[in-house]
Amino acid sequence: MKFDNVLADLNGFGRFQLRTILLMLTARMTLPLNMMLNNLIAAVPSHRCDITSLNYGDAFRNLSLEERLIVSIPVQEDGTLSSCQMFAEPQYHLLMNSSNMTDLPTVPCQNGWVYDNTSFKSTLATEWDLVCDKRSLNKALATIFFIGVMLGAAVFGYLSDRFGRKKALLVSYVTSTIFGFTSAFSSNFIMFAALRFLTGFGLSGIGLITVALRVEWVDIKHRNAVGNLLGLDWSIFTALLPIVAYFVNDWRYLVATVTSPLCLGIICWWWLPESARWLISNGKVESAHFYLTKCAKVNGREQFMADINLEVLSKEIPVENENRRYSFLDLVRTPRMRRLTLLTGIVWFASACTYYGISLNIDGFGVNIFLTQFIYGAIELPAIAFVFFSFDKIGRRLTQAGTQFLTGLCILCNMFIPQDKGPVQTVVGALGKMFAEAAYGSVFLYTMELYPTVLRQNGLGFCYVLGQIGVAVSPIISLLDEVWGRLPSIIFTLLAFVAGLLTLVLRETRNICLPETIEDVEQTRYWALFFCNMS
Repeated sequence: MKFDNVLADLNGFGRFQLRTILLMLTARMTLPLNMMLNNLIAAVPSHRCDITSLNYGDAFRNLSLEERLIVSIPVQEDGTLSSCQMFAEPQYHLLMNSSNMTDLPTVPCQNGWVYDNTSFKSTLATEWDLVCDKRSLNKALATIFFIGVMLGAAVFGYLSDRFGRKKALLVSYVTSTIFGFTSAFSSNFIMFAALRFLTGFGLSGIGLITVALRVEWVDIKHRNAVGNLLGLDWSIFTALLPIVAYFVNDWRYLVATVTSPLCLGIICWWWLPESARWLISNGKVESAHFYLTKCAKVNGREQFMADINLEVLSKEIPVENENRRYSFLDLVRTPRMRRLTLLTGIVWFASACTYYGISLNIDGFGVNIFLTQFIYGAIELPAIAFVFFSFDKIGRRLTQAGTQFLTGLCILCNMFIPQDKGPVQTVVGALGKMFAEAAYGSVFLYTMELYPTVLRQNGLGFCYVLGQIGVAVSPIISLLDEVWGRLPSIIFTLLAFVAGLLTLVLRETRNICLPETIEDVEQTRYWALFFCNMS
């Protein structure tokens, strides 16, 4: 608490903090651009079997292209040409009666595909024919990327605690830049998948460390605002992605474009401060005093730091309990901590899985893919504002549970909307995306308030890993539509409802002091925590 008092005296949300946030903004821009990138670079345009190289004699060559298509490719129920099948032999009788296709022998496309290049000049699907039997590779690519994000979270979490936020952030910047640009020159799918895995690995550090830096430099009073409202950058750049992709419609150039802000981020890194809280907890008091003095100068509070020397700073700002080292095992040693860990872990998994299950499925509504992606990004803006106000009005628990239930309800309703009602599906899907963003965005701050101070980082780390597992699983769940079209929606609906029900079992944290020790969680000290806020 003493360290937070020092930050408050230095103006806990002044020009220094704003400058720090802005210096990280260019690098953070790449996060939503890359997380949602698979929607666009892996888009599957309309396609049919390539019949240009077929040689069935003079009778076939003398036909017009339209007639060749009639005798070579079957027509689907909606009147479009089949995407994956062709007739084993030309069916010339269809020129007279094209409706009689019963029991005609078909085979998979023999000579590749012809793609509609109206929206995209090139995508992964058109480059490496990731359609029909290889369709699952598109979804697998998203899973591979998010597995990299999951592993990166564990590694960069350790690096930032061991070597400092700023050094670990530079490693993350460089890793993401190198592999991001290199992936744009991939010569085959396996190479691209491996490089996207490594890019996700690096980007994970940017997401974790920039959040830590901005929160650790802000006082208690402004943490709710910073934690929620600064999520606006994610939503704004998510909405910006389809605009960029509309003009940069070749996947290689698009990958390079969304990576390029990291170059400016590396330049801005030189002016970023290290976390003073981390420096003090690791005995680097002199460096902490340097950054705090700089903060005081920029915020116009120099007179305050004049009274604090190195000795005072080291004694009056205790951050760690030096007599005990906590680990992930402490999350499950005691009954109530086990219960809390289990419940929050499931909620994180379900929230992340549902959010990305909606976010990565934008091509099934029959509406322009760029417009749908833009709507899905823009709809997150009111979601963030909703969470910001509802957290203080109705509480954390009801906000979290309510947004989960509403997400599930929107997915459930969309199951029963006819496919020819594409705009209606998009509207309901966008509402589901809004509530999913509200749920996924609010779970971070809510979890911080549930775990005791001595285990807060371990608890958040555990939950984040489970959340990334949910993200990695969501594209695989989407593939279950081949088993039954509504199965993915049913699974996402159930996950949202389960997360909402489990949230109602958790403790409310509004207007309650944060737990400091494991004993605060294990013992019945709810009222003590409540009244400490009143004092």
